[in-house]
Amino acid sequence: MDSSKKDPIKNILVATESEMDMHRANSGENALGNVTSIKKRPDGRAYISGQMQRHALFEAMRELDKSEESKLSGGKETRVSPGSATSSDVETDLRADLGGFLQTSLDGDEARRTAPLSAAPAVAAEKSDTLKDLLLRFDLEGNEPDPVNMETSQSDLMRAAYSLDCTALSTTTHFDLGTLEDGDRGLCMDTHTVAHAPPEERLRRAKLFLRSTRFVNAHASQARNMTSLEPTRVFIALDTRISRKAARFFDMSSDQQDAVINEIEGRGGKTFIGDDNSEYAVADAYEIAEPHLDDRGIHQDEDWEVMGYREAYDD
Repeated sequence: MDSSKKDPIKNILVATESEMDMHRANSGENALGNVTSIKKRPDGRAYISGQMQRHALFEAMRELDKSEESKLSGGKETRVSPGSATSSDVETDLRADLGGFLQTSLDGDEARRTAPLSAAPAVAAEKSDTLKDLLLRFDLEGNEPDPVNMETSQSDLMRAAYSLDCTALSTTTHFDLGTLEDGDRGLCMDTHTVAHAPPEERLRRAKLFLRSTRFVNAHASQARNMTSLEPTRVFIALDTRISRKAARFFDMSSDQQDAVINEIEGRGGKTFIGDDNSEYAVADAYEIAEPHLDDRGIHQDEDWEVMGYREAYDD
């Protein structure tokens, strides 16, 4: 069957496996004063929080978006706002769109969007072996240097996952609530969805998300210590349903992996696996997945009207 006649993609899921050596990714847990330790689960495995994973993903997205020509009408350019000062400009701010936004009111009324993008914590495949570095912190006042004890993980195989709900990408769903006699809201009478970017721009953002999962590097406390979560193995699922079952792909047995692939492809989705230790590398998986996403497109209802978020909210 021609891929263009198949169901459009509703969910993009990317599971990765990356090798990290001598890292302090997402460190900053001060156990005792100047003793800084990395984040570890009770089983001893180092992890990077989901919040930090989203931050690093948006930093990768920022750089990739700068290198592309904006597809927005009217000559507007897209951007990625800082996490500390996000906006409600869903039509131009990629963090506000893909990440939801923290601004909880517009003109005094509640207005919160659920983020289409989600990220699982990156977790080491096995218990982490750590070591302590004794450092000296100097200041410009000429005081005696302060000793600092920094914990570092020697070598970890980190597994991470990212997901994008394409049905919620650049859209807002309104719930029309009936009004009772006393003015209180009654039952939900209807729902309708509006888009905040044209179809071609929504597809560009979906592809931008996919590319960004390949270049996740910007983790906290690493200005002087290089880290990289660029995958050495990747599993990409372009799915016709909203499903995150494959997020644990590299933690599954081979039988479970086969079952997940059959399940996704059985309902019309498509999967891609890349491994830098094989002939079909990570780069190959990404380079083949993106054209397939172009051919299939993402979910878009014909009756979706395109308008800015504030305009849609006022409406």
